[in-house]
Amino acid sequence: MFFTYLRRELRRRRKAALVVASGLALGIALVIVVSSVSSGMEKAQGKVLQSLYGLGTDMTVTKAAQAQSSTGERPRFQFDARGSDSDEEQSSDRVMVQGFQTLATSTVSKVGDQKGVSDVVGGLSLQVVKVSGQFRQGQFQQDQQSGGGNQQGGGQPGAQQSPQGRVEGGGADFDVNNYSVYGTDVTKPALGPLTSSKITSGRTFKSSETNAKVVVADKSYAKEKKLVLGDTVTIKSVKYKVIGIATPDSGDAAANLYIPLKQAQTLSDSKNKVTTIYVKASDSQQISAVKSTIQTNISGTTVTTSADLADTVSGSLSTASDLASNVGKWLSIAVLVAAFLVAGLLTSSAVSRRVREFGTLKALGWKSGRVTRQVVGEAVVNGLVGGALGIALGLGGAYVVTAISPTLQAEVGSTSGAAGPGGGGPGGGMGGPARETASKALDVALTAPVALSTIALAVGLAVTGGLIAGAFGGWRASRLRPADALRRVE
Repeated sequence: MFFTYLRRELRRRRKAALVVASGLALGIALVIVVSSVSSGMEKAQGKVLQSLYGLGTDMTVTKAAQAQSSTGERPRFQFDARGSDSDEEQSSDRVMVQGFQTLATSTVSKVGDQKGVSDVVGGLSLQVVKVSGQFRQGQFQQDQQSGGGNQQGGGQPGAQQSPQGRVEGGGADFDVNNYSVYGTDVTKPALGPLTSSKITSGRTFKSSETNAKVVVADKSYAKEKKLVLGDTVTIKSVKYKVIGIATPDSGDAAANLYIPLKQAQTLSDSKNKVTTIYVKASDSQQISAVKSTIQTNISGTTVTTSADLADTVSGSLSTASDLASNVGKWLSIAVLVAAFLVAGLLTSSAVSRRVREFGTLKALGWKSGRVTRQVVGEAVVNGLVGGALGIALGLGGAYVVTAISPTLQAEVGSTSGAAGPGGGGPGGGMGGPARETASKALDVALTAPVALSTIALAVGLAVTGGLIAGAFGGWRASRLRPADALRRVE
């Protein structure tokens, strides 16, 4: 009897039921869209952090670089510009540790021994400045006579450097080429700067190549320098064979070139030294505790987590994320409250219009509880219909956002207590030499993934809305008496 009456009443009052269901559908759809967009924001921010931090890395340990005085010694490059062969091409490399003070490799073991640390690996961030070109013999002799014949870079009289890195004047004509090199521990490929890129050509390092003269090149740098597999790259007179090409997952690469850690230490005269220690915690819920432990037990170091780096992310991604999490959340709540209230009032109003009907049913022997259950049943069905419509609208809205995939920008700024943008890891916190000179803006496509939990939430809201509307209507119906029907007839 209950379901027969329910089906008949819903069919007879389709328009009123549709109005109630539509109001609930709007609120539920908005919740789904806001939740999915917020999830997309988190996913986009995770992409930014992963490209800077490296896969599997929970935090990095570094030591801030000491401030350099303006009177510090400039890099100098040694050339042989005398004799009959002075017109021949010459080159000189300067390999420098970049961004941070070095830490002893023993510090890697100390960090690994701390409570809550699952795995740890060290890396060495380098910057190479290569100067190559010719010293013109006739011009050089004139410079010698005038007292300007400096044979070391950084001291050429009258030398001018063009924006392309070419230096002319003072008896010299040469190019300046800067690029970044990262020394990675090849025995632990799951951690370190190379994990933010994928090998798209060739192979990565073998665990046995701890001191091998091999190199993995970033895709953009390889394209710029026309490097292919099997080519050789010369760094400080040492030739390295290109074994792989790496493409960053998003944003910029951690470095232009990757070589085994021991080779990087040899090139930079940094034996048993690292600039960055990558740390993986045994429990992702205890990252803050592990950070505090490391800072307490290993003094003079800066520990940076992905949460620290997330606080420095700005740009349209951050703005949109704030809007979705703040304005969007409160707007969803306001719309839902309004939808529930309107559904309740409309249901109560509908009961008032059915005074004669319910009064007659009570006169025929229906108890108040039975009438109330009938009203609540109708309201719950209206809520479920509204939930189905809301889920459909919400999924449609999320699909539109994903299909359009608006591009957002994320810029990583500086964190306190560190040298360089991001502070805690190689370049911008975790990313590498390419990000240590300035903040980098990364373009991220926004998606709106809908989780099963969001659908479950929508169903819960639909039932809740129906129950609230039923409560309004049931309360009104419970107050009706058989005499009300008679008065309505009169």
